[in-house]
Amino acid sequence: MKILVTDFAWNDLQIEQQMLSPLNATLVAAKTGEEDELVQLAADVQGIFTNWKRVSRRVIENAPSCKAIVRYGVGLDNIDVPFATDSGIVVANVPNYCLEEVSDHALALLLALARKVTIFDRSTKNGIYDLRLGTPFYRLRGKILGLVGLGQIGTAVARKALGLGLKVIAFSRSGMPARTGTETVEAVSFSELLNHSDYISLHVPLTPETRHLFNTAAFRQMKPTAFLINTARGDVIDSSALLSALDENLIAGAALDVLPKEPPDADDPLLRHPRIVVTPHAAFNSVESLEELRMTASAEMRDILQGKKPEFVVNPDVLRHPNLRASL
Repeated sequence: MKILVTDFAWNDLQIEQQMLSPLNATLVAAKTGEEDELVQLAADVQGIFTNWKRVSRRVIENAPSCKAIVRYGVGLDNIDVPFATDSGIVVANVPNYCLEEVSDHALALLLALARKVTIFDRSTKNGIYDLRLGTPFYRLRGKILGLVGLGQIGTAVARKALGLGLKVIAFSRSGMPARTGTETVEAVSFSELLNHSDYISLHVPLTPETRHLFNTAAFRQMKPTAFLINTARGDVIDSSALLSALDENLIAGAALDVLPKEPPDADDPLLRHPRIVVTPHAAFNSVESLEELRMTASAEMRDILQGKKPEFVVNPDVLRHPNLRASL
């Protein structure tokens, strides 16, 4: 049995190998993860692990023995899930990992923006010791944090933000208020969130509906003192519109852990703008979260290939398909 690993963000595959030992499986790690290489490597595999590299229709078409595709993570925009379903392949993900890490990171970015941490760091290291570079400052307590998306990560951000004294509002698909401990997060319309928020943090998957959700029209509705924080997916924001919004002072700044292209080009203007803080898709990362991620993903793959229904099937319709490849 062979399992393809398109890419991974850790040093080795020992955890995966140990978890899959009952299958006597060989893990085949791609060198580049580019489509042509994956098409070639997928020809005789029974499963595919993927982190960020794209498992396209062409890759799936050339994997006739593949029974399972497992995403190292939550989002599925790098997998052609509809075609995998039509092909009888079970797709699974890991929806419950890195909740603490991403919510911590979102708030770290918020605090960096609020307290001008990166501005002071850069200037001081360049020999400019000047408090005035960061002005004006505004007290955090009492400011409004708007969450776009109120799933598990958004809810964790809300709980922690309330502890800092922020008021939290949210725009989500459910449109329902949410309880976070003893406090309630108010549900608002997207327009209301844009109009009232001092900080906006994004926690939605990338879908046709959310692609470029933050465009010129959205930025024009935001406060000129507002900041945008993205730990979700890069393409939820229209990058050109963001750069224009900053240059025209429509908003005060942004903090981005995710970008439309990763890694970005060296001359990407998002990296150079003085009012943008950038981190390298690091929000999910911790020793604990990566161990949980790898163990859960491996358990999903093992279960499917052993004929057991995995815990986190993202395309349940495939289980009723006459051409279902796994013997579940």
